[in-house]
Amino acid sequence: MELIDELLEDAKGRMRKSVESSRGELATVRTGRASPHLLDRISVDYYGTPTPLNQLANVAASDARLLTVTPYDQSSIAAIEKSIQESDIGLTPNNDGSVVRLQIPELTEERRREMVKVVHGVAEESRIAIRNVRRDVMHDLRELKKEGEAGEDDERRAEASLQKQTDGAIAEIDVLLKGKEEEILEV
Repeated sequence: MELIDELLEDAKGRMRKSVESSRGELATVRTGRASPHLLDRISVDYYGTPTPLNQLANVAASDARLLTVTPYDQSSIAAIEKSIQESDIGLTPNNDGSVVRLQIPELTEERRREMVKVVHGVAEESRIAIRNVRRDVMHDLRELKKEGEAGEDDERRAEASLQKQTDGAIAEIDVLLKGKEEEILEV
Protein backbone atom coordinates (compact mmCIF):
# COMPACT_ATOMS: atom_id res chain seq x y z
CA MET A 1 0.00 0.00 0.00
CA GLU A 2 1.45 3.28 -1.16
CA LEU A 3 -0.37 5.40 1.44
CA ILE A 4 0.80 3.19 4.30
CA ASP A 5 4.40 3.32 3.04
CA GLU A 6 4.21 7.12 2.89
CA LEU A 7 2.92 7.24 6.48
CA LEU A 8 5.71 4.96 7.69
CA GLU A 9 8.40 6.97 5.83
CA ASP A 10 7.02 10.19 7.33
CA ALA A 11 7.09 8.62 10.80
CA LYS A 12 10.68 7.44 10.30
CA GLY A 13 11.76 10.95 9.26
CA ARG A 14 10.02 12.62 12.18
CA MET A 15 11.48 10.11 14.66
CA ARG A 16 14.96 10.63 13.19
CA LYS A 17 14.55 14.40 13.67
CA SER A 18 13.60 13.84 17.33
CA VAL A 19 16.70 11.71 17.89
CA GLU A 20 18.95 14.29 16.18
CA SER A 21 17.35 17.08 18.18
CA SER A 22 18.01 15.27 21.45
CA ARG A 23 21.58 14.51 20.33
CA GLY A 24 22.12 18.25 19.80
CA GLU A 25 20.42 19.15 23.05
CA LEU A 26 22.52 16.63 25.01
CA ALA A 27 25.72 18.01 23.45
CA THR A 28 25.01 21.42 25.00
CA VAL A 29 24.67 20.03 28.54
CA ARG A 30 27.81 20.85 30.50
CA THR A 31 30.04 18.06 31.70
CA GLY A 32 33.35 18.39 33.51
CA ARG A 33 35.16 18.66 30.18
CA ALA A 34 35.45 21.71 27.92
CA SER A 35 33.49 21.29 24.71
CA PRO A 36 32.82 24.00 22.09
CA HIS A 37 29.23 22.65 21.91
CA LEU A 38 28.56 24.15 25.35
CA LEU A 39 28.19 27.53 23.65
CA ASP A 40 25.98 26.36 20.74
CA ARG A 41 22.79 27.80 22.24
CA ILE A 42 24.26 31.24 22.97
CA SER A 43 23.27 34.07 20.68
CA VAL A 44 24.86 37.51 20.78
CA ASP A 45 23.17 40.85 20.12
CA TYR A 46 25.35 41.86 17.15
CA TYR A 47 24.38 45.31 15.84
CA GLY A 48 20.80 44.76 17.01
CA THR A 49 20.48 41.27 15.51
CA PRO A 50 20.56 38.11 17.66
CA THR A 51 23.35 36.09 16.04
CA PRO A 52 24.61 32.61 17.06
CA LEU A 53 27.97 32.88 18.82
CA ASN A 54 29.59 30.32 16.51
CA GLN A 55 28.93 32.69 13.55
CA LEU A 56 30.73 35.58 15.28
CA ALA A 57 33.72 33.78 16.75
CA ASN A 58 35.88 30.71 16.67
CA VAL A 59 35.14 28.57 19.75
CA ALA A 60 37.84 26.08 20.70
CA ALA A 61 38.65 23.80 23.62
CA SER A 62 42.32 24.61 24.25
CA ASP A 63 42.55 21.97 26.97
CA ALA A 64 40.23 19.86 29.16
CA ARG A 65 39.21 22.81 31.38
CA LEU A 66 39.45 25.85 29.08
CA LEU A 67 37.32 27.20 26.23
CA THR A 68 38.61 30.07 24.12
CA VAL A 69 36.34 32.31 22.07
CA THR A 70 38.18 34.32 19.41
CA PRO A 71 35.86 36.89 17.78
CA TYR A 72 36.21 37.53 14.03
CA ASP A 73 35.37 41.19 14.74
CA GLN A 74 37.23 42.53 17.81
CA SER A 75 34.53 45.18 18.42
CA SER A 76 32.04 42.42 19.28
CA ILE A 77 34.07 41.09 22.24
CA ALA A 78 32.06 43.03 24.87
CA ALA A 79 28.73 41.80 23.44
CA ILE A 80 30.04 38.21 23.35
CA GLU A 81 31.21 38.43 26.96
CA LYS A 82 27.84 39.89 28.05
CA SER A 83 25.86 37.13 26.27
CA ILE A 84 27.94 34.38 27.89
CA GLN A 85 27.51 35.98 31.32
CA GLU A 86 23.72 36.27 30.91
CA SER A 87 23.34 32.69 29.64
CA ASP A 88 22.40 29.64 31.73
CA ILE A 89 25.73 27.83 31.35
CA GLY A 90 27.10 29.21 34.63
CA LEU A 91 30.56 30.19 33.40
CA THR A 92 32.33 33.51 34.00
CA PRO A 93 34.11 34.90 30.93
CA ASN A 94 37.51 36.65 31.14
CA ASN A 95 38.81 38.65 28.20
CA ASP A 96 42.21 40.09 27.41
CA GLY A 97 40.96 42.38 24.65
CA SER A 98 41.24 39.84 21.84
CA VAL A 99 40.16 36.47 23.26
CA VAL A 100 37.44 35.47 25.75
CA ARG A 101 38.51 32.62 28.03
CA LEU A 102 36.08 30.40 29.92
CA GLN A 103 37.51 28.30 32.73
CA ILE A 104 35.45 25.12 33.22
CA PRO A 105 35.35 24.34 36.95
CA GLU A 106 35.38 20.81 38.31
CA LEU A 107 31.81 19.61 38.84
CA THR A 108 30.81 18.80 42.42
CA GLU A 109 29.00 15.53 43.10
CA GLU A 110 25.76 17.42 43.77
CA ARG A 111 26.07 19.38 40.51
CA ARG A 112 26.74 16.14 38.61
CA ARG A 113 23.51 14.65 40.00
CA GLU A 114 21.60 17.77 38.90
CA MET A 115 23.10 17.52 35.40
CA VAL A 116 22.07 13.84 35.21
CA LYS A 117 18.48 14.89 36.04
CA VAL A 118 18.58 17.53 33.28
CA VAL A 119 19.86 14.94 30.80
CA HIS A 120 17.12 12.48 31.82
CA GLY A 121 14.54 15.23 31.25
CA VAL A 122 15.88 15.92 27.75
CA ALA A 123 15.78 12.19 26.92
CA GLU A 124 12.24 11.83 28.26
CA GLU A 125 11.03 14.78 26.16
CA SER A 126 12.47 13.06 23.09
CA ARG A 127 10.83 9.74 23.97
CA ILE A 128 7.49 11.53 24.35
CA ALA A 129 7.94 13.23 20.98
CA ILE A 130 8.65 9.85 19.36
CA ARG A 131 5.62 8.25 21.01
CA ASN A 132 3.49 11.16 19.80
CA VAL A 133 4.64 10.49 16.23
CA ARG A 134 3.67 6.83 16.69
CA ARG A 135 0.27 7.78 18.10
CA ASP A 136 -0.44 10.14 15.17
CA VAL A 137 0.51 7.56 12.55
CA MET A 138 -1.48 4.81 14.34
CA HIS A 139 -4.49 7.13 14.23
CA ASP A 140 -3.96 7.72 10.49
CA LEU A 141 -3.66 3.96 9.89
CA ARG A 142 -6.94 3.32 11.71
CA GLU A 143 -8.60 6.04 9.64
CA LEU A 144 -7.40 4.36 6.43
CA LYS A 145 -8.81 1.04 7.59
CA LYS A 146 -12.09 2.64 8.64
CA GLU A 147 -12.43 4.34 5.24
CA GLY A 148 -11.76 1.02 3.54
CA GLU A 149 -8.52 2.19 1.89
CA ALA A 150 -6.46 -0.42 3.74
CA GLY A 151 -7.20 -3.96 4.86
CA GLU A 152 -6.83 -5.26 8.39
CA ASP A 153 -3.70 -7.25 7.49
CA ASP A 154 -2.06 -4.18 5.94
CA GLU A 155 -2.90 -2.16 9.02
CA ARG A 156 -1.46 -4.81 11.36
CA ARG A 157 1.73 -5.11 9.33
CA ALA A 158 2.12 -1.33 9.26
CA GLU A 159 1.52 -1.09 13.02
CA ALA A 160 4.16 -3.76 13.67
CA SER A 161 6.63 -1.92 11.43
CA LEU A 162 5.81 1.38 13.13
CA GLN A 163 6.37 -0.19 16.56
CA LYS A 164 9.76 -1.48 15.37
CA GLN A 165 10.71 2.04 14.24
CA THR A 166 9.54 3.50 17.55
CA ASP A 167 11.52 0.93 19.57
CA GLY A 168 14.63 1.61 17.47
CA ALA A 169 14.40 5.39 17.93
CA ILE A 170 13.83 5.08 21.69
CA ALA A 171 16.74 2.63 21.97
CA GLU A 172 18.94 5.18 20.17
CA ILE A 173 17.92 7.87 22.67
CA ASP A 174 18.65 5.48 25.56
CA VAL A 175 22.17 4.91 24.16
CA LEU A 176 22.74 8.68 23.85
CA LEU A 177 21.46 9.16 27.41
CA LYS A 178 23.68 6.42 28.83
CA GLY A 179 26.75 7.87 27.11
CA LYS A 180 26.05 11.39 28.34
CA GLU A 181 25.31 10.15 31.86
CA GLU A 182 28.65 8.31 31.99
CA GLU A 183 30.40 11.42 30.68
CA ILE A 184 28.83 13.57 33.44
CA LEU A 185 29.53 11.11 36.26
CA GLU A 186 33.12 10.46 35.11
CA VAL A 187 35.53 12.05 37.61
